Amino acid sequence: MELIGLDQIEAAAKLLEPVIRRTPLVASRVLADIAGADVWLKCENLQRTGSFKPRGAYNRIANLPPAERVKGVVAASAGNHAQGVAWAASSLGIASTVFMPVGASLPKLVATKAYGAQVQQVGETVDDALAAAVDFAEHTGATLIHPFDHPDIVAGQATVALEMLAQQPDIGTVLVPTGGGGLLAGVAIAMRHLAPHVRVVGVQAAGAAAWPESLAAGRPVRANRLSTMADGIAVGVPGAVPFAHVTACVDEMLTVDEEALSKALLLCLERAKLIVEPAGAAGVAALMSCAATELDLKGQVAVLLSGGNIDPLLLTRVIGHGLSAAGRYLALRVTVTDRPGALSGLLAVVGKTGASVVDVSHSRTGAWLAVDEVEVSLTLETRGPTHRDDVLHALENAGFAVRVED
Repeated sequence: MELIGLDQIEAAAKLLEPVIRRTPLVASRVLADIAGADVWLKCENLQRTGSFKPRGAYNRIANLPPAERVKGVVAASAGNHAQGVAWAASSLGIASTVFMPVGASLPKLVATKAYGAQVQQVGETVDDALAAAVDFAEHTGATLIHPFDHPDIVAGQATVALEMLAQQPDIGTVLVPTGGGGLLAGVAIAMRHLAPHVRVVGVQAAGAAAWPESLAAGRPVRANRLSTMADGIAVGVPGAVPFAHVTACVDEMLTVDEEALSKALLLCLERAKLIVEPAGAAGVAALMSCAATELDLKGQVAVLLSGGNIDPLLLTRVIGHGLSAAGRYLALRVTVTDRPGALSGLLAVVGKTGASVVDVSHSRTGAWLAVDEVEVSLTLETRGPTHRDDVLHALENAGFAVRVED
């Protein structure tokens, strides 16, 4: 397959310039301390519709011939591509239909409708929605706007790399969240043309990682499972167009687990003051969880924050998960004697450690409890892993039977 040329990327950049935001590239001192190198965050979470997706969607739709435009466009997505297509089509005066999984995030569903698309919910996964979109295209003549598997999509996503190089010419390494591969392919081919010395690293969620096996097999291979909070990069199989570019231009592919993703999202929120969805934080997760030697960082590091569209309910859960993973949120079950003053004695030990009690409840009904025992459930706020361990040691030294909850 012929790789995308620099002329195609520059044409996309010219087309997008009047309508796409030039998102900021901001320094992160906390990540620089972790990486041992200057780190910059490319904030595509602040892009129109909240992700990088409008770049490729607008470039693809704007290049349709008039005969195809009048028949409209159709797409399938869990949310970000849906919003990108809806916004791009409406901006160009073209009708759009978007198929989304039944479990799609409510805010993304509402936003897609608000951008002007007709939305239909089908199936449990993006693959189910994509099959419905393909069928719709065949029956109506609408043009399918694939999330990642088209040269115009890849060329549009590549424009983010042009911006990064203009904003910080000394970039030596780029970390890119990766699902189907359109963004990674675009960044990689742009760097190949303009800055071939830059090391390009893709990052996938370990619970939805089709790329490692695909790269090992030399062809796109379907992932065995799709189980991750990072729904924006939970893609079953890489696209053929991205695969050709990734195999030719990407230096490494990493995976990160759910704990790393939640820690990364929490860091972005607390330290960078940026709301980022789990998929968008994958590059940050890799930087936080992988040793610098493993990443083989070169020069200054750019991390793409690919999106910020997160359901507030999921954000609440992920923050709790991140606080727990960071040692700042501790849930315990403690067995105490069922006598007056036992609970206050337990809380006194906790108080001496400096931990804050968030929630407390007790139960006498557990089958594992003796008749003179009570189980107390405690949720505590701690100051980090060391303080967390201090609390546990204090309780154990005071003679309490303690069980830590996940």
